[in-house]
This record gives sequence, C-alpha cells and structure tokens, in this order.
Amino acid sequence: MAHRKRNVFWGLVSVVVAVGCLAGSLTVLESDRQLTERVLEEKQQEVEAAGAALEDAMRKITKGLGFNVIVLPQDQDLNELHLEGSLSRTMPEDYVNRLAASRIVTINHLLPTVVKKVTWPETGQSVFLHGTRGEVPILHADPKKPLLDAVPEGTMIVGYETGRSLGLKREDQTRLLGRDFKVLKVHEQRGTRDDSSVWINLKEAQELLGMQNLIHAIQALECQCAGDRIGQIRKEIEAILPGTQVIERGPPALARAEARNRAKEAAEEGLRMEAARRSQIREQRERVAARLVPLSIVVCTVFMGLLAYGNVRQRFPEIAVLRALGFASGRIFALFMVKAAAIGGVGGVIGYGCGLIAGTLSHGASVGQLFSLPVFLGAVLAAFALAVLGSWLPAVVAVRADPAVILQEE
Repeated sequence: MAHRKRNVFWGLVSVVVAVGCLAGSLTVLESDRQLTERVLEEKQQEVEAAGAALEDAMRKITKGLGFNVIVLPQDQDLNELHLEGSLSRTMPEDYVNRLAASRIVTINHLLPTVVKKVTWPETGQSVFLHGTRGEVPILHADPKKPLLDAVPEGTMIVGYETGRSLGLKREDQTRLLGRDFKVLKVHEQRGTRDDSSVWINLKEAQELLGMQNLIHAIQALECQCAGDRIGQIRKEIEAILPGTQVIERGPPALARAEARNRAKEAAEEGLRMEAARRSQIREQRERVAARLVPLSIVVCTVFMGLLAYGNVRQRFPEIAVLRALGFASGRIFALFMVKAAAIGGVGGVIGYGCGLIAGTLSHGASVGQLFSLPVFLGAVLAAFALAVLGSWLPAVVAVRADPAVILQEE
C-alpha cells in the first residue's frame, strides 16, 4: 500500500462513494421519517386545535337552533302541539330532577317548561305563555353553559310581535293575569311562534295557571355522543320516566348533526391529506434510493476490481519472486485480501461519515439525531464485502500465475 499510493487512493475513493451513497440514502430516509413524524404530529395538533375550534364554533351556531328533544306526557295529543302550539296534559315537575339524577348520556340542557295559549285579559290579545326556570344540570356530566337564561321572578321577556303591538319596551311595567311584571327584554324578530310569546318565571306561571308542581314538558338538547339516534334517546328516557313520550324536532336536530359531522370530517380530511403528501414524498425518495444505491455499489465494485487487477498486473514480478522464495499461494492471497479489507474498513468509516453529514445537511437535522449504530456497522460490513468482492478475482489470478513463466518474461 505504501508503494502504490495512487492505487490505494482510488480504491478508497470507490469504497467511500459506494458506502456514502448507501449511508446518505439511509440517512435521508431516516431524516425524512423523523421529519414526517414531527410534521404529522404538529399537523395532528393543529388539526385537533382547528377541529376543536371549528366544532366549538359550530356548536355555538347550532345552539341557536334551540332545544330539539321534548319529553311529554304519554297521553298528550301531539296535534294540539302542532296545530295550536299549546299543551294541556301535565306531569310532575320532579320528573326533571329524576332525569338529571340518572346516568343518562344521550341528552343534556334539561329545561322544565309550561306552555299555554292564553288571552292576555289586560290587553285582550292572545299570546303563548311560557313558564321557564333555569336549566337543571345533569349531575354526572360536566357543567354546561345554558342555552336559555332563567327568567327572574317579577320579570317578563316579550316576543317581537307582542311587544310591537302592545308598545312594550325594556324596563316597562305591565300587568298579566292580575300580576305585575317588569319587561326584562323584547326579542328581535324571529319569524316563528316566539314572536307572539311571553316568558315568565316557571313558579309564577304555575301559580297563574293553577299548575303548582306540574309542568307540560321537559325540553332538552340531543347530545352528539348519541349518534343522533332518537330511538336510543326514547329507550333511555322512557326507562327512567315511564308514562312519557319523546319527540324530536327534526330540522334542528338534523342541522346540528350535519354541522358537527362536517366539522369533524374537515379536520380529519386535512390530516389525511398531509399524511398522503408526506407518504408520497417518502415513496419518491425511496424509489431514487432504490436505483442509486445498487448502481453505485455495482459501479464501485467493478471499479475496485479493475484497480485490483491493475495492481496485480503491476506486481507480477514481486509475486513471482515471493513465490520463488517459498511463499505459499495462501499467504500471497491473504496479502491482497488484507489490503482490500483495510481499504474497505477505512473507506466504510469515511463513507458513512460523509453520507451522514450530507444527509443531515440536506434536511437541516443534527448528526446526533440521525446517527444509527446498526446502520454504521452495516455500512462498514458492506464496505468490507465490497472491497473483498472486488479484489477476490484479481487475487485468485495472482496466486495462480506460474512464477517461472513470469520471471522468464520479466
């Protein structure tokens, strides 16, 4: 090796190039894998945050649709509700407490109500009278912000049309069924039956209508975890409150379900697209590596073999002299193999280092993050194999040459 520096140098270069391509490709792929994991993890967090924000926005929007589940007495005629907007059958107010104390999971926002179409005797106008109190929290569930604020005693909330026709404004004093009330608020126009309604405290409504401790209905909001299946809700409620019936307001419930499902699907689709994009990038790099690495190994192995054969041709006189002095062919063969192994070992270490540095620079990562002991050992072993394989045939040619013929020619 000391007397054939140029040959050794180019042999070392061939090993470094082959191992560098191998190590660099593996480093780039590992760097890409780590980057993909980081990107997808960050994207997952972004998607979860965006999805949560979107779902929260959708939840707030769809809350405006109001309650979409109504629990009624079993004998309540639904035509009365649909045609007249009023209810006549009653059930104990304690039903709402029993529902709240149960382990129900399909609904939340429980609101006991009284609703009756009455003639406002002081004005002669027909209105829908709603008696309402604060929402009853479900004991086992997390507290939720109420959909509808409680109406304090002695106050009244007035629908748009009723307020307009009677000239009522906020802070006005008025009288209903012989009791004085202060107007707490006049709603904006909604275009529904609410425009012709008034809301007062549940206890006061029960007293005015002679319905102490009785209610007409329990309003609730269908929970997303229920999968928007009214059959499951009915089964659960009727097991807790026998003698009741459950109806669902279809359009609000459907709009709520579709809005939340779209929000969830949008978040998941964003994550799927990012994962597919990263996967496509990785597949492209794997295809490049699958072509580049074998090609570089074959070319460098052939080049190493040619260098070794050239070296053998140059050293035929030395080999012949050693053989004539009694050196066994195995020792001659071992000299070439040791030389090849030395070049392979040094070239493997240098090649892995070059490939590792090139891979880290291309992805802006640190060497410590991408260094892999198994890959390093594999690269060195591959370098040994490459160098030995390239030198094996020339070494066989060297030991099989007849020293007498060579010395005679030389």
